[in-house]
Amino acid sequence: MAGRYLDAAIGLLQRVRDEEADRITAAGELIADAVAAEGRLFAFGAGHSSLAAQDVVYRAGGLALMNLLSVPGVVGVDVMPATLGSALERVNGLAGAVLDSSPVRPGDVLVIISLSGRNSLPVEMAVNARALGLKVIGVTSVAYATETKSRHVTGSFLKDHCDLVLDSKIAVGDAELALDSVDAPFGPASTMVASALMQAMMASAAAALAARGIQPPLLRSANVDGGHDWNGRVFSEYGDRIFYRH
Repeated sequence: MAGRYLDAAIGLLQRVRDEEADRITAAGELIADAVAAEGRLFAFGAGHSSLAAQDVVYRAGGLALMNLLSVPGVVGVDVMPATLGSALERVNGLAGAVLDSSPVRPGDVLVIISLSGRNSLPVEMAVNARALGLKVIGVTSVAYATETKSRHVTGSFLKDHCDLVLDSKIAVGDAELALDSVDAPFGPASTMVASALMQAMMASAAAALAARGIQPPLLRSANVDGGHDWNGRVFSEYGDRIFYRH
């Protein structure tokens, strides 16, 4: 069964590699545009989608300028009860309040990760961000937009309000495995695929910057010799665009 899961995961990664390649490259160019223009970078996700957002923030080998846009109560499952996070995703107006109190400004890039893209929070986050002049990249499963109903008052999905959408190819229900002897499907893969898409996007952005003659502001591991000093220099040079150290 473990082998079946890994085969399914590999198959999904191969699909996003082959079918989303052009959009991943385009996303990297959008991020490179913002970095070159002294813009800021932000990532947002609710619940388990937040894991993929967190994976590109303060990350060895990653862009130092990527910041987590945090919404209290929906980052991970540490809130008690855990079901509160799911409820908050359906609250109208929350996204606007978060953006209004954040350091975002026109020209910045916001990556929004939401498996279904159907709840109010990710939809309104995209709508409000674009109204503020940000470029929005969505990482979502397009299948949900054709097989489920939106929970937003407009009936729209995250994918409808993005400058660019990366399709994770995850089937509705996020379960890759089934057994006749098990009542429910199992083996979710959305976090793995979303994280891979995020890291592929960051790699494309680094390459795009280098192609323009700009050294990408990358972090090194603090657990290798010289890494701490390297990161200190990056923090000093780009401190006005890094918010996870304030």
